[in-house]
Amino acid sequence: MKYAAIVTTACLVGLAGCESTDQQLDAQQQQAVSTAVQRVGFDMNCPSATGQVLSREMVAPVSVRFGVERAEYTVGVEGCGQRQTIVVVCPQDGSGCFAGGPRE
Repeated sequence: MKYAAIVTTACLVGLAGCESTDQQLDAQQQQAVSTAVQRVGFDMNCPSATGQVLSREMVAPVSVRFGVERAEYTVGVEGCGQRQTIVVVCPQDGSGCFAGGPRE
């Protein structure tokens, strides 16, 4: 009986620390948009560019043994009469976000 109480308590403590997928995505969304605007604004030579998230999702690691879960955002950037879409990836290991190439 004592063992069951310890296991139940451990499970509840573990669950309390978990964030939902939406919370994880919300936490890094602004950084993802800033990363996209910085990259695309430079490419377009447009310091006044702005961005908005078009889609977002959590992507599982490549394998159970390697890789980390990551948030992937598709961001539309617009400014100076130009528009471009870019994918930004934010690994959940705390290493920050990075922008891929333009989406074609």
